[in-house]
Amino acid sequence: MDDAHHFPPTKSPPLLLACCSGKVDQIEIWAFVVQCVLLDRRVIRVGRGLSPPLQFLLALLVSPLVLVVLVLSVTGAGGENRVGAPWGGGGVSDQVERTRSSVSIFIVVGLCCFFYVLGAWQKSGFGKGDSIAVEITRQTASTDCGVTPNLNFETHHDGGGISSDISESKVEAFEPCDEKYTDYTPCQDQRRAMTFPRNNMIYRERHCPPEDEKLRCLIPPPKGYVTPFPWPKSRDYVPFANCPYKSLTVEKAVQNWVQYEGNVFRFPGGGTQFPQGADKYIEQLASVIPITNGTVRTALDTGCGVASWGAYLLKRNVLAMSFAPRDSHEAQVQFALERGVPAVIGVLGSIQLPYPSRAFDMAHCSRCLIPWSGNDGMYMMEVDRVLRPGGYWVLSGPPINWKTNHKAWQRTEEDLSEEQRKIEEFAELLCWEKISEKGEIAVWRKRINAESCPGRQDGPRANLYKKMETCVTPYPEVNNQDEVAGGELKAFPERLNAVPPRIASGSVPGVSVVSYQEDNRLWKKHVAAYKKINKYLDTGRYRNIMDMNAGLGGFAAAMESSKLWVMNVVPTIAEKSTLGVIYERGLIGIYHDWYVFSHGSYVLSYLLLRHVSSASCLSDSFSLLLLGLSKWVATPPEGAHHQGGAPHEGPRWYTPLVGFPLVGATTGPPVRSAGAHSVHAARSAPSLGRWQLWGPPAPFSRWCIPLVSGAHLGFPSGGVHHRWYAFPVVRFVGRCEAFSTYPRTYDLIHANGVFSLYQGKCSMEDILLEMDRILRPEGAVIFRDEVDSLIKVKKIASGMRWNTKMVDHEDGPLVPEKIFVAVKQYWVGGGNITTDS
Repeated sequence: MDDAHHFPPTKSPPLLLACCSGKVDQIEIWAFVVQCVLLDRRVIRVGRGLSPPLQFLLALLVSPLVLVVLVLSVTGAGGENRVGAPWGGGGVSDQVERTRSSVSIFIVVGLCCFFYVLGAWQKSGFGKGDSIAVEITRQTASTDCGVTPNLNFETHHDGGGISSDISESKVEAFEPCDEKYTDYTPCQDQRRAMTFPRNNMIYRERHCPPEDEKLRCLIPPPKGYVTPFPWPKSRDYVPFANCPYKSLTVEKAVQNWVQYEGNVFRFPGGGTQFPQGADKYIEQLASVIPITNGTVRTALDTGCGVASWGAYLLKRNVLAMSFAPRDSHEAQVQFALERGVPAVIGVLGSIQLPYPSRAFDMAHCSRCLIPWSGNDGMYMMEVDRVLRPGGYWVLSGPPINWKTNHKAWQRTEEDLSEEQRKIEEFAELLCWEKISEKGEIAVWRKRINAESCPGRQDGPRANLYKKMETCVTPYPEVNNQDEVAGGELKAFPERLNAVPPRIASGSVPGVSVVSYQEDNRLWKKHVAAYKKINKYLDTGRYRNIMDMNAGLGGFAAAMESSKLWVMNVVPTIAEKSTLGVIYERGLIGIYHDWYVFSHGSYVLSYLLLRHVSSASCLSDSFSLLLLGLSKWVATPPEGAHHQGGAPHEGPRWYTPLVGFPLVGATTGPPVRSAGAHSVHAARSAPSLGRWQLWGPPAPFSRWCIPLVSGAHLGFPSGGVHHRWYAFPVVRFVGRCEAFSTYPRTYDLIHANGVFSLYQGKCSMEDILLEMDRILRPEGAVIFRDEVDSLIKVKKIASGMRWNTKMVDHEDGPLVPEKIFVAVKQYWVGGGNITTDS
């Protein structure tokens, strides 16, 4: 062999040259196999820009070239065997060795080429794993982002223009509910509410139906329903057919809440405390509160009526979260949402408000009938919790200026005087500074930190969705009296994309400044893709928008426009609690879980552990690998909830269950052995649930093993004293729950990873039926999730009078995450008029 082919000993020759030169041993052959695999990946990357047929052709061309090189390397000038003898030398042993080496090489070559072709075939789009995405790409290649013309986002009041998209597979067709459910609100049902206590407004709080009372049908729109007027006309006019209730036009006629004119309701902008209009009222507030310069961006309106205060704040770039109960003032929140104003059904009762601490720049009560002086100031303390340091509280109406108005209010001077005295006393306890009292309007300001208020007595901070307590929420710590507790916010709109103080301070575990900025960039990219899919997205066609799993609020920030607003829903079972970040960006939102763990649980079965050492029971952090489940832990499931939505907090969640003697217990096969511990599964006690210990049906997030005091039993085995412990396996009971809003109140719903988040917890049917309830006819839904989940969603949605289409991820068809878009057909109750008819 020519020495020119040799390389210095300090450098290994490139493998392909070594093959040709004959300097190849078995180690280098395996290295070449690795290079084949890497070459496969490079070829696939190069071929991504080609059509699937060209990609497959490229694979067929490259594979023989690889094979030829390997064959030449084996049949060429030869090489050395493992003992140094040249290949092709005489002797039987050399002949056998050469044959064995050749067979091994050809086996490796064959496998390399086979898997190369198989991988190239699958990645080209013709493989089964990507067949769905490729089929969708083929069907939709003629339009932007793969959306076909038959998915129509335009409005059609007469029910024309949208073609059906019928799934080929057999699906369940959901029928319309009875017309009496036209305005059904599952968790604020009037009949159910009357069965609860009236103290502290408990009966007006959320009381969701049990599983056997849920409706599994489509809520029908009223006859004559039409798409609401576009903003800002919708602020002043609502079609009568959409919300056919005239009671407020009579009850609030003098206060100018709403007037009935022909086939529409007109909203003059009046309120109980501002019959001359919200505009003039807000101007009065602006003389004291910096409403117009972006300092005040988020506001809370308690007892909002038809939300005229929030409606007229919008033109000053202030976003108000309005709430009111579903009570005798029929449909007041429904009117607010029909007008295009953010609102939810809610009440200050016995449960904390579903908002984070330090959320709002301003809170407002205009004769809202909330007993601020009662319950030892508990409701004022709750306002203090959700109010930002430096925020403002506005109280207009009784008892302010009671000396002038006590006769008009039909209350005694003593009663009103005592009520105001208590309010002033609680405000002083909270260390609020009263900055104005003019006429019937009083304004207090919350101090910026605890240092500026040494007399304030802080109590323990209550948890989200828990019973309201008479305690004061502590300020975050500061370094000096001039520092704003929790961090100072920039004026809006600069604060929208600025780094929120909660992230800058590291208060949100797992979220850094870099990851926050990357999240912003990613959602700008996603929203740009959405706008290619739906050209009406930023035209004002969609006014009321909900993000069902908002994360850091990136979707809402990228969508920000005066033409729309986004209700950012943050599930408390989500990996990170981010609603505080959303409010610091100048956006609004609410805590809500589409699936809620109740406080009830039951013992499913028992686990028998054998401990062969003399140590006592296992530690609280002990985890098991049981029957294929990787996490059976001694702590509550992540995000486990009490009834009402409170996240779990540590061991107090568990009622200790005492172990009992398992005399004569028989054990199953060992599942895991770790050091001195051998784990056995046993059916030593009867199951109290539907399932035995073997093969639990739900993912581990619905199960746990609370460790308890074990009953020690001695079973001699090979001279070793064994200790046995009985641990109950507990299943948490949960249910899917509806959102606190009326039917047909959102134009667009965005669901990012919702079905992956609730996989194994809440049925897809329940979530989709709730989405249908709150979605307006001809409203749209954008799903972003794993393709496996979306295929199931598509099958269910095809039975819900939705037109649907799957779209590839903006990075291409090889990404397993897909976009699924849907449009709800126009149909109404009674005659069952549909789009197609």
